[in-house]
Amino acid sequence: MRRILFAVAAAGAISALGACTASGPEEVRTPGLADRGLTMTTVKPTRQDLTNKVSLTGKVQLSPTFGLVAPIDGEIRYLDVKASTSTPTKPTKVANIWAGGKATPIEVPAGAVFSGRLVDDRSKVTAGMPVVSAKQAGYGVVADIEGAQAYQISDQLESVQAQIKNGPGPFPCTVLGTLAALPAGTIPEPVTPTPNPSAAPVPQPRVTGQQQQPSEPTGMRLVCVPPAEVKAINGAAATVEVITARAANALVLPVEAVAGSQGKGKVDVVKADQTRETREVTLGLSDGKVIEIKSGLTGDETVAVPGPNLPAAKNNGGEPMPGFSK
Repeated sequence: MRRILFAVAAAGAISALGACTASGPEEVRTPGLADRGLTMTTVKPTRQDLTNKVSLTGKVQLSPTFGLVAPIDGEIRYLDVKASTSTPTKPTKVANIWAGGKATPIEVPAGAVFSGRLVDDRSKVTAGMPVVSAKQAGYGVVADIEGAQAYQISDQLESVQAQIKNGPGPFPCTVLGTLAALPAGTIPEPVTPTPNPSAAPVPQPRVTGQQQQPSEPTGMRLVCVPPAEVKAINGAAATVEVITARAANALVLPVEAVAGSQGKGKVDVVKADQTRETREVTLGLSDGKVIEIKSGLTGDETVAVPGPNLPAAKNNGGEPMPGFSK
């Protein structure tokens, strides 16, 4: 019995000794060096022509509403606009923006009619603010814009192409007005002069035609007009492709290798000794697969994939929010 107990105790001691020997002291790692045995994916920057495209879903619509913006900062003063009895063949002046004693006009383009004031008369406005709504006389293509797409296409539109599903296209589509969402338009009643009791009654002109209707609010969308020869059917589904910018022979990386957006980002450069250096870069165009590196790299570097995580930020509850990488 004693022999059995001694054998069990000896086996336990040997087992404990083996466990201590296996664990050993903790390995000291060099900062920035990848873990031993880790397979690291890397990529080198390349050069290619790049086009920034945004695809929108829309439909053909009769008499679509679009907005006109203030061209400069100043005070808006609306004009009394008479209801149109036919499609205008010339631009219609509807307001002035006054700044520094000078008036800058706002005109509804030919082929469209005034359909509402979007801010109060004599309000202070800023350049780019929607101030007037108008309706196109005829067919247009209306494409809805999601919030995530707004800043991709708000700065400039190099070209716009549309394709009607199972119909004509692709064809160039002329954009009307602004891309911003519009509030409801207002059209004030015409000002009637105060009658003079001593004067003879003046006959009032007879009002003919339909009464002018103010525009309804709209979501964020793009409105464009197809060429006259394109056969349009109200309600037909359409796709609108917007090209916002182009870059020739751009230095690019896969989007997975870059952390950040809105012009600023970071990448992990892998050195010859396998250490990583996080480097700041200036970002440009992206087609969703690759992104332009405008500065920060020469093109000879080896870059780790995926890119680095951005530093964690704290939310209102005090808990850290996870970083992200593109």
